[in-house]
Amino acid sequence: QVQLVESGGGQVQPGGSLRLSCAFSGYDFTSYCLGCFRQAPGWAREGVAGLSDGVAYYADSVKGRFTISSDNVENLLIQEINNLKTEDTAMYYCEADSYRVCHSGAWSLTTNYVYWGQGTQVTDSS
Repeated sequence: QVQLVESGGGQVQPGGSLRLSCAFSGYDFTSYCLGCFRQAPGWAREGVAGLSDGVAYYADSVKGRFTISSDNVENLLIQEINNLKTEDTAMYYCEADSYRVCHSGAWSLTTNYVYWGQGTQVTDSS
């Protein structure tokens, strides 16, 4: 059974950094498109970064501040957040589906994914 479990969220001051992790189990995630999404209250879920076959994708709003990577030994998706802004406050989710989702350019659409975790909250502490 596929499982995605996020961790690492918390309160961070503006300008601070945070490292989110997403643990995968139940399949060979190296063959998948892995997406990092976020959702703030009253807003639609937004794709912020994607990763497939070593290629990373980023939304314009996070370029230069977010870095997505994977630990293929520990089966972890890692999302590093630097220079946190108030607008980064949201629940963060990892999602997974076929590598074709990333390769088709559709990594940022949550409707393209069938697996997702329970989320971890990131909050600006200002």
